[in-house]
Amino acid sequence: MNFKLTEEQELIRKNIREFCVKNVEPIAAEIDEKESHPADLFKKLAEGGWMGIPIPTQYGGAGADYLTNAIVVEELSRSCSSTGFTVSIHVGIACMLINLFGTEDQKKKYLVPLATGKHLGAFVLTEPGAGTDVMAATTTATKDGDAYVLNGTKTFISNGPIADTYLVFCWTDKAAGRKGMSSFIIPKGTPGLKPGEHFHKMGLRSSQTSEVVFKDCRLTKENLLGAEGAGMGNAGAAFDHGRVGIAAQGVGILQAALDESIKYSKERVQMGSPIARHQAISWMIADMATDLQAARFLTYYAAWLKDNKLPFTKDASMAKLFAAEKAMHHTTKAVQIHGGYGYIKGAKVERLMRDAKILEIYEGTSEAQRMVISGTVLR
Repeated sequence: MNFKLTEEQELIRKNIREFCVKNVEPIAAEIDEKESHPADLFKKLAEGGWMGIPIPTQYGGAGADYLTNAIVVEELSRSCSSTGFTVSIHVGIACMLINLFGTEDQKKKYLVPLATGKHLGAFVLTEPGAGTDVMAATTTATKDGDAYVLNGTKTFISNGPIADTYLVFCWTDKAAGRKGMSSFIIPKGTPGLKPGEHFHKMGLRSSQTSEVVFKDCRLTKENLLGAEGAGMGNAGAAFDHGRVGIAAQGVGILQAALDESIKYSKERVQMGSPIARHQAISWMIADMATDLQAARFLTYYAAWLKDNKLPFTKDASMAKLFAAEKAMHHTTKAVQIHGGYGYIKGAKVERLMRDAKILEIYEGTSEAQRMVISGTVLR
């Protein structure tokens, strides 16, 4: 097996890291504190071609592979996990689903502005009573002649308040069970679509999250993504791609926690020597570095499987589960290494720890990942 990245992938990593050091790192603490969406930063990301990495060039993307996209999300998350996540949802779910299931007209109309970064996408599935249990969703799209009329409320929608394009999942025939869910592409400003106010969150504070309400939202068949009744399959593809992105986000957070811990432990002197020389601290760093390497390999392998058109559902869940739980564990250790200074608002490790927690919850909880993995293995 070849574990070496290509020259192009290494160059892209170098370029996105330089971009992050110059444009992301300096504002990360401020946008976290203000819970603000950095529109100017996303304009720069669009200008740099970072908003459609795995999308074919004819639709405005860079035409790179999904592993390269994981590297970009990792490096963005290393500086600001809110930014990395916003890009991950936009590219890994919104862009990818239209690329996979959209018609040629839909790709020209919706995918091109998304992949070029002129528009931002949102994935609209979760409801107040339907998270892991997608079948418990109640939002409906009722046929009215050749039209569909949507009604229902979605919640915890990432990019919800700021999206230009919404990928919405709802029942077109609840009696048909799993074959009765469909997905729709809905542009901002469509009558009957109303995004809510941004939720105030513990972490990922500059990533915008809200309810999205549909009240007699009227659509045509041109808004339907894929065939009627294909929504559950489309959602499954979204989860697979999205979980690779969340795993990459976890790898970026882990890398940042290791960076900060190494730097601080070499500078902080206690009992006459830098704390990095104390076994208690050095072993924490050793464990952190080991789990980072393992999380990165799991994530890259899942992306590699996708790029090689091989099944990657189980591996995406494994990568997401491991990276999420290790990010939470080791950001807590990074705060411990920093002692009281790590507990103070403004310390990067404090932000990393808050940001890491959501990795165990969204895009399928850790418990849901274990269900996916065990179900596959036991079969």
